[in-house]
Amino acid sequence: MNANLLPLIAAACYFTAGFSIGLRLFGGPEAWRPPRWAGLTIGFAGTAVHAVILYHGVDTAQGLNVGFFTAFSMVAWSVILMLLLSTLTKPVENLGIVLLPLAAIAVILELRFPTPHLLKEQATWGLGIHVLVSLLAYSLLTLASVQAILLAIQDHHLHNRHPGGFVRALPPLQTMEDVLFELIAVGFFLLSLALVSGFVFLEDMWAQHLVHKTLLSVVSWLVFAGLLWGRYRFGWRGRTAIRGTLIGFTFLVLAYFGSKAVLQLVLHR
Repeated sequence: MNANLLPLIAAACYFTAGFSIGLRLFGGPEAWRPPRWAGLTIGFAGTAVHAVILYHGVDTAQGLNVGFFTAFSMVAWSVILMLLLSTLTKPVENLGIVLLPLAAIAVILELRFPTPHLLKEQATWGLGIHVLVSLLAYSLLTLASVQAILLAIQDHHLHNRHPGGFVRALPPLQTMEDVLFELIAVGFFLLSLALVSGFVFLEDMWAQHLVHKTLLSVVSWLVFAGLLWGRYRFGWRGRTAIRGTLIGFTFLVLAYFGSKAVLQLVLHR
């Protein structure tokens, strides 16, 4: 099979799954809506094809490829996989209306702009654990940030007494907030493990240009720690929870993709 065909298939699956979820979310009371399982099944098919692409794109004969767009694609895949698995127990499939098209774009960008960045040294098992835990943490906190955006839209509509539109298809506000803090709590735990494993297994952060990434990650960790403490101690919710989530996630994005973009796309390191 043509190597360029697989990314197009994966992107098509993601776009179709997102469109299916969108029909369910924005369709009127009398409009036809595809069954819930249809969009989720197509989404799982997209992740399966995407996994094959990543397997061949990351594990190369010259070493591990952690180029900018490959890393972006890998994060997108892990986010979608975590989203789809979460739908088995939580009402979070509506997040796919934003995340599935973004994952499709990530696959296309990886195909269109290959930027190989090889780790020629043999990766240790500790580094592998660090990368895996970091991906899981980033994925869950990405889900939390999109959940916060939907929560902000829902909160705005309800405060302005406009509960119609797609807001009526969302779970109750309390349920949305509970899901948000569940995602933050698990993501925060994994982010803590990622930071600890990074300090343990990364030998020279200065030489590897990881100091700024680590500092921004620590700032993000502090924001989420404060948010969880405020929820536990003072019952923070609503707009405070939304702002805190988005601020913490912004630092996390800058830590990973901001530093990676400057080093690889600008400085070519």
